[in-house]
Amino acid sequence: MDLNPIREKIDQIDHRLVELINQRLGLAAEIGKIKRSTGGEIYVPEREDAVIRKVTADNQGPIKNEALQAIYRELMSAAIALEKPLMIAYLGPEASNTHAAAMKKFGASVDYHAMTSVSDIFTAVEKGESDYAVIPIENSTEGSVREALDSFVESDLKIVAQIYLEVTHALITNSSLEKITKVYSKDQALAQCRHWLQRHLPLAQLIEASSTSRAVQIARDEEGTAAIAGELAAQHYGVPVLVKNIQDKADNTTRFFVIGRKPAGPVGGGKDISSFLISLGDEAASHSGALLKMLMPMAERGVNLSKIESRPSKKRPWDYYFFIDVTGHYDDPAMKEALTDLKRFCPLVKWLGSYPAVN
Repeated sequence: MDLNPIREKIDQIDHRLVELINQRLGLAAEIGKIKRSTGGEIYVPEREDAVIRKVTADNQGPIKNEALQAIYRELMSAAIALEKPLMIAYLGPEASNTHAAAMKKFGASVDYHAMTSVSDIFTAVEKGESDYAVIPIENSTEGSVREALDSFVESDLKIVAQIYLEVTHALITNSSLEKITKVYSKDQALAQCRHWLQRHLPLAQLIEASSTSRAVQIARDEEGTAAIAGELAAQHYGVPVLVKNIQDKADNTTRFFVIGRKPAGPVGGGKDISSFLISLGDEAASHSGALLKMLMPMAERGVNLSKIESRPSKKRPWDYYFFIDVTGHYDDPAMKEALTDLKRFCPLVKWLGSYPAVN
């Protein structure tokens, strides 16, 4: 078979694609000029979400929607870079799961800054040292990241987007399995591989590291030591993968938040999620059914509750904050009415942000 005619058609299409991509980026650059002159936000999560939904709705195949979304995220990353250099902070070091989540959301064309703690990340965005940040918020196996939740109590930053990342863990080491005496990783990663470790390394000391990437750095330099991390970290730091897929659950997924100084606008059509921090104060101690009373204003107006979690307030014993996720945007009329009712008996009703639901 002569493949040349087909390859010539592909070359012609590629030539046209490059022209169209550059035309698209040129228009994005014009938008960037307008945004800079008016003080508008360069990254607009609701617009990004609308574009992704539109192109996947138009997709007739054979390309899968996931691949199409990845292509468009890189296009939008390049467009953002043309509009304005953007700095994204994340929980590092490089090649951590949070770094991978940030890359999934913002692409390769923006600048990234690895940070050592969630509190440092919040400070960097609050001071304007970073435009946005990506933080882990909860895992499907081990639940919420407590430090991340607690950071919202004192901060005025807003959640503007969310990311879901399927997380696979590997045992990374320069040693053989029988010579491993220590295993380092982030506390969540160690917990997500608990049963595998009990079966295969029951005598090894499990030691918490500041991140999975830091664990790989330690395993690289210490004999008889292993790390639990993703394969990306192993490649980045040049340490062999001894065993793949050691997580206890096959569908191990972590949810991340993108946080910024200004809130995101509505997507509409029931495709927004809003997060709140609520305190019942003395109401919880003095009235039975106080928690049910807190939920009723939402339920009565058809606002669906998708998550509720309590955290100690750390201000007095047995006093709690409640973190809730509900469907809808903060500016929706039903949401406004429900919040007005809530504020009548809750001493604290804090809006943490509204953001697009994941496609």
